[in-house]
Amino acid sequence: MAGQPKPGAEGGPPVGRRAVLGMLGAGAAGLAAAPYLQRGWENFLGAASQVDATGLTGLLPNPGGFRYYSIVGSVPRKDETNYALTVGGLVDEPKTYTLADLRAMPQTRVVADVLCTDGWRVDDTPFEGVKLADILDDVGVRSPGTALRFTCFDGAYTESLTLEQARRSDVLVALNMQDKPLIHEHGGPVRLYVAPMYFYKSAKWLSGISVTDKVVPGFWEERGYAIDGWLDGADRHGDAA
Repeated sequence: MAGQPKPGAEGGPPVGRRAVLGMLGAGAAGLAAAPYLQRGWENFLGAASQVDATGLTGLLPNPGGFRYYSIVGSVPRKDETNYALTVGGLVDEPKTYTLADLRAMPQTRVVADVLCTDGWRVDDTPFEGVKLADILDDVGVRSPGTALRFTCFDGAYTESLTLEQARRSDVLVALNMQDKPLIHEHGGPVRLYVAPMYFYKSAKWLSGISVTDKVVPGFWEERGYAIDGWLDGADRHGDAA
């Protein structure tokens, strides 16, 4: 989700676009030395990306490293008062988790590099949350469940993992990023985090998990991306939870 160009992103004259991006990029580069200005720039990019029909905000440099993308124009905001994660499908006991429920479960911290298919990366990024395996154990997976389908409260994005991948200890239902609660622009208050795969597998604005009997390709996979988005050199067998 993060790191993907928006379909149909066409716009004005190329020279004008490069000039605008160049000027904004030069200004953004100076923000690295001023953390409070950097936060303001990140907030601007996050807000602008929500109403950007051209996709240009995803091309702008950001000293924090992350880029901001959404496949829809506007995403509702969720918080303690209205967030819910529903887990169902081939499970023994379908459940709905509030933010308080998720925070009350054992928390796991994973530090890894974030890589996007567009080429940008943010090294040594800490994520913290509930191991997806713990949630699966809580609801109980029934036969013939072999995969998971993830849905999001943007109303459009979907992702998938095999059950074996989902049970890795470095796959989280994440509540924190960089040791702070996940903000809306980063997919908060809850997102999926799949450390050994490209960042499009880490679905933002997570709202639903369904255990299925086969892998259902996600949004970008239906458009040609790899279903198994492994990073180069990733341990594909990993640490089972």
